[in-house]
Amino acid sequence: MPRADAQRNLDALLDAAKAEFAERGVDVSVRAIAARAGVGTATLYRHFPQRSDLVAAVFRREIDACAAAAPELAATHPPDEALELWLQRYTEFVATKHGLAASLHSGDPAFSALPAYFSEHLGPALADLLGAAERDGSIRGDLDPIDLLGTVANLCISPPGVDDPTRAHRMVGLLLDGLRYRARER
Repeated sequence: MPRADAQRNLDALLDAAKAEFAERGVDVSVRAIAARAGVGTATLYRHFPQRSDLVAAVFRREIDACAAAAPELAATHPPDEALELWLQRYTEFVATKHGLAASLHSGDPAFSALPAYFSEHLGPALADLLGAAERDGSIRGDLDPIDLLGTVANLCISPPGVDDPTRAHRMVGLLLDGLRYRARER
């Protein structure tokens, strides 16, 4: 277990890197990330000797947080609402991922395990939410969680020339309305 100050530094670095990647892309300077985290570059390099280590750590952390939100939402909301809230949370994750997309698809071996990590963590989280919403009759029942994750990710890509931060959430809302409509037809 890392010392408390080391854990604080690690958390600050991951938070800063996530924000910088989303705002400026993964090629942002390590100095900017370290400054935003309130640590020196030596601290950044001690935790993440290579940029790919930092990129992968941010991606894994976001996957873990998104997956962890599913059971919390399921425990505190009706199935349909939990599903919608989680998909909107996933939409926020995808916005961060877009800043990382070029690196993740670069062919760098440091990222080769991330697609499986994504599927193994987010697929089951969504499958549980879908199953509960299907059982209570609020959505149709023929959905593959990985297909739905990909569909939502694609809905988050804005057309050229469109810069509307609310668009992705509206598109996901339309998708959910369609899933609900088909459930009512049965």
